[in-house]
Amino acid sequence: MRHDDIWRALDALAAEHGLSASGLARKAGLDPTAFNPSKRIGADGRARWPSTESVAKVLNAVGRGIEDFASLVSGLPALPRGGGRGGVGRRVPLIGLAQAGGEGYFDDGGYPVGGSWDEISLPEIGDPNAYALEISGESMEPVFRDGDVVVVSPAAPVRRGDRVVVRTGKGEVMAKELRRQSAKRIELASLNPAHPSYSFELPEIAWMHRIIWASQ
Repeated sequence: MRHDDIWRALDALAAEHGLSASGLARKAGLDPTAFNPSKRIGADGRARWPSTESVAKVLNAVGRGIEDFASLVSGLPALPRGGGRGGVGRRVPLIGLAQAGGEGYFDDGGYPVGGSWDEISLPEIGDPNAYALEISGESMEPVFRDGDVVVVSPAAPVRRGDRVVVRTGKGEVMAKELRRQSAKRIELASLNPAHPSYSFELPEIAWMHRIIWASQ
């Protein structure tokens, strides 16, 4: 659990409820400046953490549980099902996962290009190259179901245990969990035990991007 992850989770929680960080603090009965960026680093330059009491008050104020907050900390915020489309916020490109393997959707670096994308509205996301994919199939159930929308960030660091979108050199695009990465190979797991897992030599992978948001 990292300092940045905790604050990002609070920011995401605020955004999901249409609030700023100050608005979230105010709703929880805290000082409106409690979650301001200036309060996250002390005068001595050391990281300042929100108290457990503050987090508890926030969760109570918005009617969420600690499990929801843990999900946010892990980097998988939950958007209300169907609530992202047409809402207020930044618009990011959206296509179906089954389409993503086609030509003309990504450049050589794995960034979205072309004019054939739909769009989805979300709270602000730091990565200007973020995009959304609509999941197809059952290989990632029960976490991602057919029709769920995930938001993917090419800039987000990828670590073992992260859910990722991978494109192979053959043009296959898949959503999986990164189980292991060495200097030569990566191992990807389907969360649904009825579906296979995969192992690739690194040269077989065109790119791998981290999933940072998911509809629920």
